[in-house]
Amino acid sequence: MTSAYQQLSATFQRLSRFNHVTAIAGCDMQTTMPPGGSQARGEALAEMSVLQHQILTAPQIGELLQQAEQQDLNDVERANLNEMKRAYQQASLLPDAFVEAKSLAGSVCEHAWRTQRPANDWQGFAANLKEVVRLSRKEAQLRADANGCSRYDALLDLYEPGMTRARLDETFGELKRWLPQLLQQVVEKQAQQPAALPQGPFALPAQRQLGLSIMETLGFDFNHGRLDVSAHPFCGGVPEDVRITTRYNEQEFLSAMMGVIHETGHARYEQNLPQQWRGQPVALARSTAIHESQSLFMEMQLGRSREFLQRILPQIITTFGDQPALQADNFIRLAQQVKPGLIRVDADELSYPAHVILRYEIEQALIEGEIEVEDIPALWDEKMQQSLGLDTRGNYRDGCMQDIHWTDGAFGYFPTYTLGAMYAAQLFQAVKKAIPQLSELIQHGELQPVFDWLQQNIWQHGSRFSTDQLLINATGETLNPAFFRQHLEQRYLNN
Repeated sequence: MTSAYQQLSATFQRLSRFNHVTAIAGCDMQTTMPPGGSQARGEALAEMSVLQHQILTAPQIGELLQQAEQQDLNDVERANLNEMKRAYQQASLLPDAFVEAKSLAGSVCEHAWRTQRPANDWQGFAANLKEVVRLSRKEAQLRADANGCSRYDALLDLYEPGMTRARLDETFGELKRWLPQLLQQVVEKQAQQPAALPQGPFALPAQRQLGLSIMETLGFDFNHGRLDVSAHPFCGGVPEDVRITTRYNEQEFLSAMMGVIHETGHARYEQNLPQQWRGQPVALARSTAIHESQSLFMEMQLGRSREFLQRILPQIITTFGDQPALQADNFIRLAQQVKPGLIRVDADELSYPAHVILRYEIEQALIEGEIEVEDIPALWDEKMQQSLGLDTRGNYRDGCMQDIHWTDGAFGYFPTYTLGAMYAAQLFQAVKKAIPQLSELIQHGELQPVFDWLQQNIWQHGSRFSTDQLLINATGETLNPAFFRQHLEQRYLNN
């Protein structure tokens, strides 16, 4: 007789296969789908969302979960059952019709954003965003009522289980106390020896080839993934077929190159999630912040280190030709340049948290009903002036319309970027402790020991442990923001 746990495992395996289809269709929608296919694709994805939701929330699933609780399960099976319960409880709060409506509203808003952003069309974007916000507030209230928490905490828990607004306010509040002064110190220091800019143009095929080569250096498995172009860089797909994207600018190559390194970090995590548990919730990434820690580990901790930059510089010169700006010291200064700007995805790691905190503060006020969509531009400009001294008045394209996340109602996602940066600094410090010769290995391009450490401590565990327990196992303690500050001061003031 098939046990309750086995029946649940079979159901979640089926859901995983449906998710495979929707994930690849979603990637195609953002990369190669012709504009005319948008409505039909949106409707198809909404239909799939409803189907998956119906399977997950069927009455017998709740009964099977109760029965499985009484079974004799090993540690991994118990962790998997806990993830199943979490998925079921989260999904059961939303009616089928609501799931369809939210999916459709997100598709409409995201597709229109692609043309509205270049046109600086805030009014057009706001009209679609209002519907997304209305539905997101409704979802947040349903979840908050069931969980006995605030609206925003209910959405935050979807992306970073166990994290709360109170804990974030404390962590980000501390960051806001010391970061502005450090940022000012570093900008003043770097102004004394500015970095020369490499002179383009840099042919897009050459940039793509450079990116592919660096992906290979970082261990990307091309048999189970590919690189494409999109309006907003992302990592999508499924572990067996990971799709990463970047965007190119013929006048400079560094942002596309670093974007590729960043997304490769996401991809390595996906490609190395536990194969023996594939199709089960326990085999999924622990959280979005842990996911982001892997991309920032690759991009910021490793990719912008002096040792790694020195290692890939000859390859860059071979690709684009030599010039004074590509002398080692100048190139390192360029890659480690701190220059507050309007665009989050192009921001240096010192000013990046200011972008995240700005969005966090706005979106929590939006979800809690303290502000409306119409209030976003003025509030955005006010906070950008305060944190980075930049003016975004009337520049919606490079201001409050620059990101894709709010288009489909991903409220609660933004804080995980800076949490991920903090996790990455803590993990990299643990790697340095475990591998005393790390600098020499990076200089010689011998990165396998680093990947082995990540495999042993992060990748292979999927969602077996909570975020806090995963960090304790890997580093000996839960999140300690001091490692992030130490990293920034060491790289930008003491280096």
